[in-house]
Amino acid sequence: MQQDFIDAVQQHPRYQELICSRRCFAWNLTALMLVMYYGFILVIAFGPKLLGTPIAAGAVMTMGIPVGVVIIVAAFILTGLYVAKANGKFDELTKIIREDLQQ
Repeated sequence: MQQDFIDAVQQHPRYQELICSRRCFAWNLTALMLVMYYGFILVIAFGPKLLGTPIAAGAVMTMGIPVGVVIIVAAFILTGLYVAKANGKFDELTKIIREDLQQ
């Protein structure tokens, strides 16, 4: 009985849609975050003068600090985007699958 239910869920077309869209969305966000983070690290490694440039003439703060803060804030924003989509589209698809299989 349990295996039949699992097979029914896995064969449901909305389940396939859920799995594909969730996987693609998660990988896209992951790739975006990795590009930003490793791009920052590569700039630090190969062009430290760029991030070491003061923001304005005579300023103490360099370009690296706001860029680093933007990367940290971007991580929170990307997490929020995933949570919003998970609570919206992904939960709706899960609800539809559950309702279809209970009938």
